[in-house]
Amino acid sequence: MQGPRYVPLLLLAPAITLFALLTIYPLGRGLLLSFFATDYGLDGAVFVGTENYGDLLGDRFFRQATWNTVVFTLAATISEVSLGLALALMMNRQFPGRRFVIPALIAPFVLSTMVVTAIWSAWFHYDFGFLNNLLRALTLNPVEWLFDPDLAMLSLVLVDLWQTAPFTFLILLAGLQSIQPEVYEAARMDGASPRQILFTITLPLLTPHLLLAALLRCIESFKIFDKVYALTGGGPGNATETLSMYVYRLGFRFFDVGLASAAAVIMVVVAGLLAAIYVLKIIGGQSHVA
Repeated sequence: MQGPRYVPLLLLAPAITLFALLTIYPLGRGLLLSFFATDYGLDGAVFVGTENYGDLLGDRFFRQATWNTVVFTLAATISEVSLGLALALMMNRQFPGRRFVIPALIAPFVLSTMVVTAIWSAWFHYDFGFLNNLLRALTLNPVEWLFDPDLAMLSLVLVDLWQTAPFTFLILLAGLQSIQPEVYEAARMDGASPRQILFTITLPLLTPHLLLAALLRCIESFKIFDKVYALTGGGPGNATETLSMYVYRLGFRFFDVGLASAAAVIMVVVAGLLAAIYVLKIIGGQSHVA
């Protein structure tokens, strides 16, 4: 016997309410504020239409932040997927100590970002840091990792790589272990070399997992804020200022909430497009399996 048709809605009501308060309302409020020149709230706000969006396109700092975000997203995603793939290929076999090596590899991923940035801030120290001491041991000159405009972005990518490459490693290792051993046995019986097996069997079968790892890391890298805030603050100059830092600076330092909201809306649209690709990827994968 079925209950009243409104019972499922009642059961979902708390979740829907939280979603509306924590997601829909902030998004709608930000979109509304993006059409006004205001500091906080709408009292005394002046409606400017799309002027804030036009100002953003003409702002060289916004263009620099956009470029920095794109560079970081591409560098972090490519490096993390590549390293994750290399680690997955190495760990996809039995060897003594494997059960201890894998937990050690994923340890950085379980650390909080503040702990990770504290570790790397010490390693980047010019006089006492591990990296510069290593360079001195190799008879090379130490460098200003976080204060050199040419190295600051690379330094952030290294930190993100160290912390989140284990995430892609786990995805790709799971993908490798889902490949049936009989496929490899048949290829070896046909005389395929390890290189041929890698490029004609392993990588093609692993492509869905590679795309999944790349999309997830692309979405997260695009929103990068915490590491930038903790390590460089967007500097030196604007060399590492990402879109998230740009929105933070406008909204919480200069109190230009209208312009900051417009920049945040643009970020949401781009992140939404990336998320849509991810959702379509999942739906496509399920229909393929079906």
